[in-house]
Amino acid sequence: MRVGDGVLPCQVLDTSLLPPRDRFACWYEVIEQEAAPTVISSPHLNDFLAEAKSVDLGTVKLAALRYPTLHTRRTSRLVRTSQPDTYQFVLTTAGDSAISQDRNESTVAPASFTFLDNCRPFVARHLSTGPELAGSISVVIPHRALPLPANKVRRLLATSIPSDTGMAALLAQFVRRLVTYPEQYDASDAVVLGAMTMDLVAGTLAHRLDAAEILPNEVHQRTLRVRIRDFVERHLDDPELTPRAIAAAHHISLRSLHRLFENEDVTVAELVRRQRLERCRRDLATPLMAGQPIHVIAARWGFADKAHFSRLFRATYGVSPQDYRERHR
Repeated sequence: MRVGDGVLPCQVLDTSLLPPRDRFACWYEVIEQEAAPTVISSPHLNDFLAEAKSVDLGTVKLAALRYPTLHTRRTSRLVRTSQPDTYQFVLTTAGDSAISQDRNESTVAPASFTFLDNCRPFVARHLSTGPELAGSISVVIPHRALPLPANKVRRLLATSIPSDTGMAALLAQFVRRLVTYPEQYDASDAVVLGAMTMDLVAGTLAHRLDAAEILPNEVHQRTLRVRIRDFVERHLDDPELTPRAIAAAHHISLRSLHRLFENEDVTVAELVRRQRLERCRRDLATPLMAGQPIHVIAARWGFADKAHFSRLFRATYGVSPQDYRERHR
């Protein structure tokens, strides 16, 4: 099933809705189109219960997959006959994986990434645990688009990269949200979201190589803006969230922070204010929050002055907070 019409281009497949004889072939077609042809073996091929969702971000493609235990091989013959000039940066979301490529071999636990080159043979074993399907999210990137030297990133092929801290954690959170809620983004956002995904992948790999200096300066700046936006979103309830505090948390000067956002559509202070107002708007429209006084909701998101909050809300949304709540009750 294709989902589009104004939102991010997305293709969704649930093989349980198909006759058993067609399930694997349909699922494999998604793999072949979005990543690269492989040889797949599995004890479940005759009744292949699996899911696939692909999201098109222009240059970058995302593929979220769920599948039973299987063994995948990209053989030398397939490399010769079908050679997509792409990398895969793969987040394991469920089950355990063992990956081998270019003399590197790793066991990849859930919530860890691995890095593959589709122009080279590789072997992967994916084990589902109990009744739960194994799962992964692949970020598929053209070689030419990754702003890192091929001879350096080759050292990371088939290695395990944890996603619990730093840039990798931000990337994991970002791609999970994109594949889970693609309908929350407009089709016109695809190129920007693809560029953000690319920058986060490049930043994660550069950090893993301990070679951040090899990243172009514009990539440094874009990834720093993404980190700052994420930081703001996670700390909106902090009344001390000011531009000065944001700059200090990222070890840059206040002047550098303002310069980083000078060509953006909002200043840092406006970014904080807009995000806080949006959280308040959502809470006011939520029936479960109907018993919460408006000033309590405002204070939760950093607006200590009720009158000031009401003026900002009316200026932004065209109605008072009380009227907005009544309309959505």
